[in-house]
Amino acid sequence: MSIQRTFSIIKPDAVAAGKAGKVLAVIEGAGFKILGLRMVQLSREQAEAFYAVHKERPFFGSLVKFMIEGPVIVMALEREDAVAKLREIMGATNPANAAEGTIRKLYADSIERNAIHGSDAPETAEAELRFFFTTSDLNR
Repeated sequence: MSIQRTFSIIKPDAVAAGKAGKVLAVIEGAGFKILGLRMVQLSREQAEAFYAVHKERPFFGSLVKFMIEGPVIVMALEREDAVAKLREIMGATNPANAAEGTIRKLYADSIERNAIHGSDAPETAEAELRFFFTTSDLNR
C-alpha cells in the first residue's frame, strides 16, 4: 500500500460541544499525519457547493443549514490507505450503528449530527482537498 491523502471535516456539532480535540486525538492515534488544518465558518454558498452531489436528496437543505450553523474544522490528512482507514475510525453514519470506539459512536448525536465528514473515495478526497486547500498548503 502507498501513502494516500484524504479530507475530513469536524462538523459544527462536535466543534460546538468541545469535542474537536478528542476527535483529532483519535485521528492522530490512528496514525494520520495532519498536513493542513483550519477552522472556518462556511457560507451557505460554500456548503451548497461542497455538498452539491446531494442537491437532489431530501436532506440537502437540512445538511446545508447544519453545516453553516457554526464553525467547522477542515483537515488534510495522510497515511497508508487513508480513505478507508479514516472511514473505519469514523464509524457508521448513524452513530447507533457505529462500532464501539469510533468517532461517531463516541461523539455523534444522531445520523444528521454525526460529528465528522470523511471522503468516500480517493477521487472524492482529491476534489474535497482542492475545495479547501491550495497545492502550496499541502506541499510542505
